Amino acid sequence: MKRFDLIVRGGTVVLPDAVARLDIGIRDGKIAELEAELDPADADGSVDVSGCHVLPGMIDAHVHLNEPGNGHWEGFETGSAALAAGGCTTYIDMPLNGVPPAVTAMALRRKAELAAGRSAVDYAFWGGLMPGRLHELKDLMAAGAVAFKAFMSEPGGAGEERFRASDDCTLYEGMARIAELGGLLAVHAENDAITSGLAAKFRAEGRVSARDYAASRPPEAELEAVHRALFFAERTGCRVHFVHISTAEALRMIDAAKRRGVDASAETCPHYLLLTLDDLERIGPVAKCAPPLRDEAERERMWRMLADGFIDFISSDHSPCPADWKTVGPDGSFFDVWGGIAAAQSSLELMTGEGLRRGLTLPAIAKLLADGPARRFGLSRKGRIAPGFDADLAVVDLNRSYVLERDHLLQSHKHSPYVGWTIRCKVMKTFVRGRLVYDEALGIAEPGRGAWLVRSA
Repeated sequence: MKRFDLIVRGGTVVLPDAVARLDIGIRDGKIAELEAELDPADADGSVDVSGCHVLPGMIDAHVHLNEPGNGHWEGFETGSAALAAGGCTTYIDMPLNGVPPAVTAMALRRKAELAAGRSAVDYAFWGGLMPGRLHELKDLMAAGAVAFKAFMSEPGGAGEERFRASDDCTLYEGMARIAELGGLLAVHAENDAITSGLAAKFRAEGRVSARDYAASRPPEAELEAVHRALFFAERTGCRVHFVHISTAEALRMIDAAKRRGVDASAETCPHYLLLTLDDLERIGPVAKCAPPLRDEAERERMWRMLADGFIDFISSDHSPCPADWKTVGPDGSFFDVWGGIAAAQSSLELMTGEGLRRGLTLPAIAKLLADGPARRFGLSRKGRIAPGFDADLAVVDLNRSYVLERDHLLQSHKHSPYVGWTIRCKVMKTFVRGRLVYDEALGIAEPGRGAWLVRSA
């Protein structure tokens, strides 16, 4: 019997604290050995990746794939294909846009049934916290939710089953219950009174441009909500995570709370590091998101915070929709456009290329894209290239740049704010638990390879 199922040969491997030319021996879906040279005769097969770097596959902890009910926005097949093509090997799907949303154990199990055999990469699920559903939290966690998500501002949508923002009582009591369960709560931190009040005021005044939309969700809305959520977390003992943070001052607040003993973490997204308010105005609705893009000075502050370790990891917040939802209507109102950036396929390439240009090391980039989310969400066998870990690998050519075109995108609707960008590196192959799921020349190799993951204790 041969020692390995597969050897990935000749690559420069990104380890947690170093970069080295190593062969990777894989057995039963896990990394069995890392050596300078392994004998191909010891394996059932081998893949030569000479000239490329091998990174741990990205773990995208913040995507919206919208099943059940809204798979025409983005479903498990198309969304996971885009992720695989971008070097992502695990994603965590958000609870809000399904019909019904994943705020009950039954709804989460229905989502899992729909994902089975259809995802190209591994996946996990968020459960939702919202008013009237506090009693569901324990069962949601038992059903497999790795964490919970709450909104402090209304996420939008229509219908009785829509996901709703948590009022302060729901947020406080939910945190207390989640703390008892040993769970983790993520919050979309924007003050709803500020954002909805300013939006109504501006619309009444006929101020409906891209810059008016951004002004209706000012940094102060994020800062106040972060402060309030940290206060509740500190009083309840709840582990708390802040999604898509867009300001350096909010990151300083979270860091100060960590120093006081609050178990807190923060993510940001590539668009807050790569795009600005000027891009929102130039690109238009495809770049609309919440919180909105900030000015160039804030973007540069975010990069400094990233380099100094204030950001725990990076997620895409892939929020797709049909193309016509990204069109300004005849009244010219930017407020009526769907808010969300669809760019999960580009996250690893963008952050690796720009991160290296700005002086980040490859191990630091790998920590932000893979190890950080793996540790935070209890995915204990994910996120590192090390013996005993799942063989989740992104093979990247750092010397191959390309211009992103719509035809490159595997997501359901081919819009991205990065179309036309020159991206400085290219994912060539993606492996999930030692199996090739994406090849740059062949496309998706194993459409249903992904497995449902649950949180480790």
